[in-house]
Amino acid sequence: MSQQQILWQPEARHIAAARITQFSQFVAERHGVAMIDYHDLQRWSVQAPAAFWQAVWDFTGVVGEPGTGPVLVDADKMPGASWFPQARLNFAENLLRYADLQPLRVAVSFANEAGQRKQLTFAQLLEQVELMTCVLEQMGVVVGDRVAGYLPNLPETLIAMLATARLGAIWSSCSPDFGVNAVCDRFGQIQPKVLIAAAACPYNGVSHDCSLNIHQISQRIDSIEHVIVIPYVAKDSSIEVAMSLPNSQLWGHCLQQAKDRAVPDYQRLPFDHPLYILFSSGTTGVPKCITHGAGGTLLQHLKEHQLHTDLSGDDNLFYFTTCGWMMWNWLVSALASGCTITLYDGSPFRPGPEALFDLVDELGITVLGTSAKSISGWEGVGLKPRQSHDLSSLRAILSTGSPLLPDSFDYVYRDIKQDLCLSSISGGTDIVSCFALGCTVLPVYRGELQCTGLGMQVEIRNDAGEVVLDETGELTCSAPFPCMPVGFWNDTDGSRYQQAYFDKFPGIWSHGDFARINEHGGVIIYGRSDATLNPGGVRIGTAEIYRQVETLPEIAEALCIGQQWEYDERIVLFVTMADDHSLTGDLKNRIRRTVRANTSPRHVPAKIIAVDDLPRTISGKLSEIAVRDVVHGREVKNTDALANPESLRLFQNLPDLQD
Repeated sequence: MSQQQILWQPEARHIAAARITQFSQFVAERHGVAMIDYHDLQRWSVQAPAAFWQAVWDFTGVVGEPGTGPVLVDADKMPGASWFPQARLNFAENLLRYADLQPLRVAVSFANEAGQRKQLTFAQLLEQVELMTCVLEQMGVVVGDRVAGYLPNLPETLIAMLATARLGAIWSSCSPDFGVNAVCDRFGQIQPKVLIAAAACPYNGVSHDCSLNIHQISQRIDSIEHVIVIPYVAKDSSIEVAMSLPNSQLWGHCLQQAKDRAVPDYQRLPFDHPLYILFSSGTTGVPKCITHGAGGTLLQHLKEHQLHTDLSGDDNLFYFTTCGWMMWNWLVSALASGCTITLYDGSPFRPGPEALFDLVDELGITVLGTSAKSISGWEGVGLKPRQSHDLSSLRAILSTGSPLLPDSFDYVYRDIKQDLCLSSISGGTDIVSCFALGCTVLPVYRGELQCTGLGMQVEIRNDAGEVVLDETGELTCSAPFPCMPVGFWNDTDGSRYQQAYFDKFPGIWSHGDFARINEHGGVIIYGRSDATLNPGGVRIGTAEIYRQVETLPEIAEALCIGQQWEYDERIVLFVTMADDHSLTGDLKNRIRRTVRANTSPRHVPAKIIAVDDLPRTISGKLSEIAVRDVVHGREVKNTDALANPESLRLFQNLPDLQD
């Protein structure tokens, strides 16, 4: 089946009613420019960045003062450009604006794998945030302080973040599946004043006690002055252990004590005032502390939610995520567009693989976000929600985390729902948003991300730094954009920030993805460029091989590396097997024939080896670099960044790689 095949087209009535169409008309009237289609708007957005981002501010109704000066200063500097230098705003004020506009609208729906349910209206959410703001103020939290969450995806997590932002402090979070060392590698660098943690959390039918971890973290990070403990699903013994810290208090007790206090006003601060500290995966060393500003995060998310995803107050947005992944930050910003957000905690496959589709029908979810791995997992177990569920509310599915394979596109439209917009999206922690993503007024092509983002001058460059079209190369962005990090924490001279993104092509953001943009503006991601294969001097993206190998039902998952061999590089393919299958000689031959027929002879792996497990980061991404280091006898610098570091021993001293 051709990858160029159109799988879905929006109806004319939908295009006419879409928020992006309204925005195009808004821009046309304000600036006198003709906007025929998305690509006209995208071109104008990068040619006139100051006018575009001012239009986004005005169209989405940002709460704050934009200032009277220029929108963009030092536009020729990257890094170094300054956006809205005279503006002042508060992130939490923008997310809570509907508490006044529509107080009874449901802001948050919460569900977990054990069947717990909870809802908060915008008015109720505001009330809880005001109480927690008083708690944090009483604990001495002021502008610029850090508050850290070691938490599941709970309403309390959202409340704590909004209270932190209301005070002008900085929020950072890790999910409870991070071990003590991984948490301390992250929070230890940013020195939080307050730690908020759950005493226990459920996952896949088991309640995991976090109380001892909380103890160790609070003892190892000496900046922590207060610990707030959320009981959640904890047993009395877990709560008792967590509360034995001299500086700990229960969440409910804190809120009760705050009821008679005066609520601090929203702190309106400069556009670039730090809001979040997110962390790189840490597989190549201590995680980088990527610091994001409030204004850039807000403006970018408003753009992506309203113009690309067409969110409004009629929507219920769900994204399966943990609080250690930037998709949580992306999800909660949708409150600023007035829609309901659904938070979910637990395994997406419990009590069965249909769990998230049950939630779609129960809560009326309109936009369902997940990972490419989950979609392939649904297909692997034979799930066919189109036959078993109503799904009448569902109008879009979003996928990220890794490239979405063409066969997964086929599965969604065949077995989930025909009439929906399937948007594969790509960006990451570095920009807390997307470089390439979906747009509900564009067609969906098999295997492609629909477009590059508005206001993002995304280009593909070859090794010589030349911009190429319909060729593979490095995904870059050659002009400043508001959601660039304001820096890395503790990187006083900016050298680590410079090295991370601007050393490869000076003055141009190099994102680290190997990709292609084709003639109709679609984007194909082939994997991380630092894991790109290079046999015979020809660059090959690992995703190109995965796309072929994972079409075979015998293969559960695959991981590719390049092994240095005889003054060149050869491709080594590791596979985990589906149930009741083994890697036979015949299957190896079929893998090679499939890869050769659908890619090229250079893509064919020289070695194919079955293993019991593949290493992945805590956020669920395969770690090709860690495997490559083990195979070459190099130390993996930070195994705490891996969810299953014990799997690395499966790749040590393999006889098959000695000849």
